[in-house]
Amino acid sequence: MRNSILITLLFALLVTLTSVSTVFWKFYNLNKEQYINNIFTNYPIITQLYREHQQQKSSEIMFEANLAVYNLHIEKDEIRENIIMKRGTILKREGFQSIDEELLIDAKGFYTYKVVNDLRASMVQFQQKIYFYIQTPTGSILIEDEKLEPYRYGTILYIYSMTILMIFISFFLILQKIRPLIRLRKKIARFGDGDLSVSFTIKGNDEIALVANELEAARKKISLLLESRTLFLRNIMHELKTPIAKGTIATQMLDTQKQRDRFTSIFGRLESLIGEFAMIEEVTTLDNKKDFKEYRIVDMIDGAIDMAMIERESVTIEVLTNEKIFANYRLYTTAIKNMIDNGLKYSLDAHVKIVIINHELCFESKGNCLKYPLQYYIEPFTKDNPSKNSFGLGLYLVDSILKAHNQVLAHEYSNGVNRFIFA
Repeated sequence: MRNSILITLLFALLVTLTSVSTVFWKFYNLNKEQYINNIFTNYPIITQLYREHQQQKSSEIMFEANLAVYNLHIEKDEIRENIIMKRGTILKREGFQSIDEELLIDAKGFYTYKVVNDLRASMVQFQQKIYFYIQTPTGSILIEDEKLEPYRYGTILYIYSMTILMIFISFFLILQKIRPLIRLRKKIARFGDGDLSVSFTIKGNDEIALVANELEAARKKISLLLESRTLFLRNIMHELKTPIAKGTIATQMLDTQKQRDRFTSIFGRLESLIGEFAMIEEVTTLDNKKDFKEYRIVDMIDGAIDMAMIERESVTIEVLTNEKIFANYRLYTTAIKNMIDNGLKYSLDAHVKIVIINHELCFESKGNCLKYPLQYYIEPFTKDNPSKNSFGLGLYLVDSILKAHNQVLAHEYSNGVNRFIFA
């Protein structure tokens, strides 16, 4: 998968953000709950003062004075009380029972009179203030705690924000570290496409830089080897052409026609071999596709027939005129020409049929099935029948040309017909 490292990093970032956010959210809820439980402990003081006020029938002024000692204030405005209870947020609510004991006397003597009252205390937050709402069977009261403040999440939010910021900074730094790796991948792809001028050098001492610099050293060695190989092949082909030409001329001075024909055939085969060597050298050093254009296949087949110098009656063409291919004309035409030559040499009726099957160019000829797998015949200097006039480079050259066009050579045999396919 392309950019799999980046996708993995994004997945890791997502998992990290989700995990950190979940932990902080749980911590926030737990911390808030603990804070609310802590400040809710103030309600027993309020209920105690309120019960004493009701039991002892003390004045409102005395009750308010007792509340003021604990920084508590009675909300007397009924309208505001209703607004607070409707719009406020209930932080916690708890119901309980209060037991009031009173010592009484009757004809039988002293006895204790117990009164059980159901009470309900609610803690309400409204406009950044904390209120306690006490409900009893005889009435209710809303009291503001002036010293309490609502739970503040600023500190947790700050820590959470800094943590998220550090995660993003770390992710950015990791991306910066792997950016050279992305550029290196693109350079390797260019090098694989034949651009030998690309440089892999990266400044630095990290692992990516070390790998890139080793690749650069390997690139220089490969370039040097290719240059040496190309120079060697070109020189040897150039040096061979001169003695071949001289030998061809000298052949005409031989006494008998039989000898002249034999040596002419030998030098002709040598010259053909040098031509095929030159073609192979061109294919293997093809470093770009600047000469690739769109051509009609029928035009390339016609060119191949002319190049093979054979009778057109020997080839049947069943290819639509609108079938096209993006290719190097000279190389691809040579591949077609070699396949026509191969079909004519090994067919039983000296005839080749060229068709398009499933958008693939096929060469059909009647004959015996191949004795060995196709890979055997693709190897250079391999020939199935030594009596045939062949150097065994034909299919090797075809295979090399097809690879340069991102294609492969395939073979199948059916009902006495060999079918070679440009797949």
